[in-house]
Amino acid sequence: MNLEQLVKDKDTQALSVLVTHFNNEYARVLDDGTLTDWPSFFTSDAFYIVTGRENYENDLPVGLIYCEGRAMMRDRAVAIAHTAMFAPRYLRHFITNTFVEKIEGGEITASANYMLMQTLHDKPETTTHQVGQYIDTFVVEAGELKLKKRACVYDDLQLDNSLVYPV
Repeated sequence: MNLEQLVKDKDTQALSVLVTHFNNEYARVLDDGTLTDWPSFFTSDAFYIVTGRENYENDLPVGLIYCEGRAMMRDRAVAIAHTAMFAPRYLRHFITNTFVEKIEGGEITASANYMLMQTLHDKPETTTHQVGQYIDTFVVEAGELKLKKRACVYDDLQLDNSLVYPV
C-alpha cells in the first residue's frame, strides 16, 4: 500500500511506523553532521522553530531558531557548515514515543519526545543539551513524508548558550 493511501485511510498505526522511520533518518543526518541534507526533510514552504514550552503553550512566536521555508533552512545549514565560530561537537538524538494524533485534509499531526546529547571535542563528558517534544505536521510530497511544520518544544528551564545545530 502506498503512502497516499495510508493517509486517505487514516491508518495511524502504519503511519506511526513511517513517522518513526522518518525521525530516525532525520536524527541520523543531524548526528552524522551532514547538515546540508537537513532541509530535504521539509516542504519548500515549511516552518521550523525551536522554542520553550512556556512560549509554545502561550502562542508566543519567540524561538531560539526560527526558519520560514526550506531556503532559510538551507542558508542556516550552509552558514553552520562554513562557520567555525563555535566549538566542534558530536550530537546524538534519541527520539521516542512517536504518536500520530490526527490525519485531516492530507496532513498528519504527530508528536515525539526527544533528548539531545552533546559531546564537545575539548571536554570528555557527554551532557544533556536539550529535552523536549517534536510537534509536527507532515504531508506527502512525491510519495514521501515531508515536514510542513516542526516545532521543537524544549522542557529545559535553562539552556546551554551554544544552540548551534538544528534539533
